[in-house]
Amino acid sequence: MTTATETPARHTAPRVRLRGQRSPLASVGLHLTLIIASVIAVFPVLWVLLTSLKPAKFATTTDFFRETTFVNYTNLIRDTEFINWFANSAIIAGLSTVIGVFVAATTGYAVSRFRFPGKRGLMWTLLITQMFPVAVLIVPIYNIMSSLGLLNQPAGLVITYLTISVPFCAWMMKGFFDTIPREIDESGEVDGLTPFGTFFRLILPLAKPGLAVTAFYSFITAWGEVAYASAFLVGDENLTLAGGLQKFVNQYGAQWGPMTAASVLIAIPAALVFLFAQKHLVTGMSAGAVKG
Repeated sequence: MTTATETPARHTAPRVRLRGQRSPLASVGLHLTLIIASVIAVFPVLWVLLTSLKPAKFATTTDFFRETTFVNYTNLIRDTEFINWFANSAIIAGLSTVIGVFVAATTGYAVSRFRFPGKRGLMWTLLITQMFPVAVLIVPIYNIMSSLGLLNQPAGLVITYLTISVPFCAWMMKGFFDTIPREIDESGEVDGLTPFGTFFRLILPLAKPGLAVTAFYSFITAWGEVAYASAFLVGDENLTLAGGLQKFVNQYGAQWGPMTAASVLIAIPAALVFLFAQKHLVTGMSAGAVKG
């Protein structure tokens, strides 16, 4: 018999894990996996950076902070044609990016909005041209450029890089333009704009995320490409950065100091372009998420 002073036993309900909530063990495993993946991703870049700051006698050792020096960078700029290589790459990559974005955007918009004879054939052509590897295309493109007198010319490489980037970027831009309501085009027509005016004044401002990704892909295609640049250009003063790096490797060994220093300098513009494209891509996605 229980007395008045006795309190009934409390029964605590079992803790129910919410849907999607991870257990402590799963959370530890996830964070550990992310840390390991981050280390694996950063390690090669960090190794190249630290190797570029070491003298030649320590180039293949793990003595990263022993006799740290910038001599590899100074010798690279002073004793090689690196400045010319950088300028050549900047010109070729810049032209490839500007022309590639314009051609891909106009092509994607035309395929997305208009009906014209050969539209399906054009779409299939853009798709099929992406299936051929560099090893298959380099010989016929070389022969074409040779017959046109464009070998050892920046214009030849620009045209070649456009054949690589434009088909993919045009397909991507078509998919992006398909998401933009056609009512915007109709409003431009009502206001008296031509199709070009509608495209440049109304559609392109809404397509900044797609344009940013297109520009990034076109730039990276031209900036880091090796096979075409090595085959189409000769002479130290005419090489691009990708071709110039091969000067530091021969059958007897490799000059790790200048090569890693050049790799670091080459990566800086690519990283800046990526940050620019990423900023516009995230901004565009955020703006599109709140539209009614």
